[in-house]
Amino acid sequence: MPRFSIVVPSHGVAGRLSQALDSVLAQSFGDFELIPVCDAPDAPAADVAAGYAERDSRVTPVHSPPSAGLAGARNTGLRAAVGGHVLFLDGDDVLVPGALAALDDRLRAVGDVDVLYTEHERTPWWEGEPANPAAALLARTPDGAFSPGRAPRLTGVVLPAWSAVYRRAFLVERDVTFPGNHFTDVGFGGLAALRAERVAVLRAVVVRHLLRRQGNRLGLPGAHHTELLDQAELVLRQAARQDLAAERLHPLFEQLFAAVLKTAAHPRRLPAGRRAFFRRASALYRRHRPAGYRPPGGSLGVQHRLLASGSYAAFRALRAANRRAARAAALLPRPRGLRTRLRYAVWRRLPLDENLVVYCAYWGRGYACNPAAIHAKARELAPHLRAVFLVEPDAVGGMPPGVEYAVIGSRRYWEVLARAKYLVNNANFADAVVKRPGSVHLQTQHGTPLKKMGADQAAYPVVAAATGSMAKLLARVDRWDYNLTSNRHSTQMWERAFPSTHETLEYGYPRNDVYCTASAGDVARVRAQLGVPEGKKALLYAPTHRDYATGFASGLDLAEFCEAIGDEYVVLLRAHYFYDGGPGRGGGRIIDVTGHRSSEDVCLAADALITDYSSIMFDYANLDRPIVVYADDWDVYRETRGVYFDLMECPPGRVARTPGELAAVFRDGGWADESAAALRAAFRERFCQFDDGRAAERVVRRVLLGEPPASIPPVTPLAERIPAPAAATPVRS
Repeated sequence: MPRFSIVVPSHGVAGRLSQALDSVLAQSFGDFELIPVCDAPDAPAADVAAGYAERDSRVTPVHSPPSAGLAGARNTGLRAAVGGHVLFLDGDDVLVPGALAALDDRLRAVGDVDVLYTEHERTPWWEGEPANPAAALLARTPDGAFSPGRAPRLTGVVLPAWSAVYRRAFLVERDVTFPGNHFTDVGFGGLAALRAERVAVLRAVVVRHLLRRQGNRLGLPGAHHTELLDQAELVLRQAARQDLAAERLHPLFEQLFAAVLKTAAHPRRLPAGRRAFFRRASALYRRHRPAGYRPPGGSLGVQHRLLASGSYAAFRALRAANRRAARAAALLPRPRGLRTRLRYAVWRRLPLDENLVVYCAYWGRGYACNPAAIHAKARELAPHLRAVFLVEPDAVGGMPPGVEYAVIGSRRYWEVLARAKYLVNNANFADAVVKRPGSVHLQTQHGTPLKKMGADQAAYPVVAAATGSMAKLLARVDRWDYNLTSNRHSTQMWERAFPSTHETLEYGYPRNDVYCTASAGDVARVRAQLGVPEGKKALLYAPTHRDYATGFASGLDLAEFCEAIGDEYVVLLRAHYFYDGGPGRGGGRIIDVTGHRSSEDVCLAADALITDYSSIMFDYANLDRPIVVYADDWDVYRETRGVYFDLMECPPGRVARTPGELAAVFRDGGWADESAAALRAAFRERFCQFDDGRAAERVVRRVLLGEPPASIPPVTPLAERIPAPAAATPVRS
C-alpha cells in the first residue's frame, strides 16, 4: 500500500495538467500513487494522463463525467485510491518541491491523525505577491496532535480540500465524501473537521495554488451560488446532530455566514434571484443561530443583523452606494473621435441584429482563411444570415463579387460591429470593440502553435515587446465565446496561452476542408492560375516571420537552390503575410505567390513543402505530401521566440540545416522516400486530428445555427480520409 494517494481532477485544465503531474513525479519522496481524473478516455486531459501512465506505473488515470462536477471527480479518485493518506490537488496547481517528504516526516511525528492541515500559497496569475492565507490560522493551533476542540477556529470550511491530507481509512469509515457539486470544499471540509477525532498541522507550504486569470469558477454569475446555502446547511445540520459545543459552533457559524453574506452582497454573482437567496439565507441564519451568539462588529455585523431580521430592502440599500460608485468608475474602451464614439454608443443601444454576421481575417487583409471558409459554408447552410467582411482600404479590390464589406474605421464598420449578433475573426477585433450581452464571438485562430503565443510570450523579451500590452491582449481574449482548434495539441496550448472562460471547439480548421474535398481538376486549375509549367514539380517554399529580423530576408538563395536540384522543379515562394505587400521576388524558376489571396490554393498546387518553423506545415500535412524542414537557425529561433515542442525531435519529414543538405535531399530522392513518409505519418497522427473536410459545417451548425453538440457531425478518422490528389505522385504515408 503506497503512503499517499494523490487525486488530481483535470476538467478544463488540459493545457496545465502536465505541470501538476510533473510536480508530483519530481518529488524526492516516491511512495505514492498518482490518480488523474479525466472526463472520458477521449477528453483532452486523457491524452496527457495516458502519456504519463505509459512512462510511470504509479500513474493510474480514472474517468468521471463532467456532469458529476468537481465533487464527482474527487469521489471517483477517492474510490480508486489505495494509499494510507489522500491528497487532493487541482489540475492546475503544483506540489512544492519536497512536499511529500515533509508530509511524511510530520505524520511520523504526530502519529495516526485523521486530518493533517497544511499551509498553501496563492500565486497570482500575472502580477502581485504570493499569499499564504492559512498561515495565520494554523499558527494559533497547538503543537503536535490535538482534538479539534482545542482549535475551535479550525472549522475546515475556510480551507480548500487541497490544504490538508486525510487518512483514507478515516474518510471511508466515517463516510466523508464530497457533497453536491459547487462549493463542495465547504461541505467536505466542514464534515471532515466535525467527524475527526485527532488532527494536526504542518506549518509549511505544500501546495502552490495558481490563481486563474479568469478567476475561480465559483465566482462567475449564476444560479449555482444557491448551492453555497446547501453546503452551509449540510454542515450546520451535522453540527446540530453532534450537539457541537458552543466554543466550536460559534466560529463555524460565523465563517459560514461570512461566505454567504459576501455572495449576497456581490453585485454580479446573482444576476437573478438575489431576493430569494437572501430570504433563504435569512431563514437558515435564524434556524441555526447558536444560543448566545454575538455578531462581529462593523459593517459585517450590520449585515448579520439585517440578515437575521430578513430586511432585504435595507440590506440592498446598504450596498447600493458602493455599486453605483463602481459602475461610475468603470471605463469602457471606445473608438477615437467624439462623433464616432457617440454614434457607436447609440448603435450599441439598438437591438442586436440576430441575422448579421461580421467576419474579419488577418486584421482586415481580405477574404481569407477560416472566416472565408465559414462564410462560404454559411451561405449554403444558413442563407438567411447576412454577412459583412471587415477589410482595410487596400484590400477592397480583392474582395470576391457578391461579398458585402465595410472598410475598417468607417462609419459602416462601427455600425455593423455594434449591431452584429455574430463576430468571427482569425485574429482579434480592435480594443475599442465592446462585447455586447447576447453577441457571440468566435475566434477561429489561423494556425497550429509551434511558437509560443499569447501569455506564454511574456518570457521572451523580443516577442513580448512586439506584442504590446499583455493586459490589453487578454482583455480582447475575454470577448471570445468560442475558440477553434484543429488538434489536441492546439487545445492544450491555447488554454495556456489565452486563459479565459470561452468554450473550445475541437472541430478542425474550416480553411483546411479543401484539402479533403478538392479534385484533380481543382489542383490543375490552381497550378495553371499560378503559372506552374506543365510537367514540373512545384516546391512551395514558405518561411516564417522572425521577430528578431527586420523585413523579409530568406535564409536560402533560391536561384542557387534551383540550379542545384535540377530543372524538373520550380519553386513557389510564399513569404509570411507580414510581407505580402513587398516587391516581387520571382524570376526564372521562382514564382512569387506571396500576394495570392489563398494559401490553401498555393498548398494544393505544390507537390512538396519546404518550410522552417511556419505553421503552414500543420495545414499542408493534411494533404499527405512530402514536407522538408529547412532549419538553418533553429537554435536562435527557439531561444528568442520560444516553442512548445522540439520540432527537430518530431519533424514532418526530412530536416536540412544547410543549403547543401537541402539540395541533396531533393537530388537523392530523400524528400519523398519511406523514411520521410514514416515521419510524416507520425506527424499527421498528432496534428491532423480534426481536419476531415467538414470543419466549416460543424462550426456553422453549432455557432451560427445553435444546434446542440450531440447533433454535430463527428470527425472522420484520419485513416478514412482521402486527401486531394497531387499533380505529381508523392509517396503516401
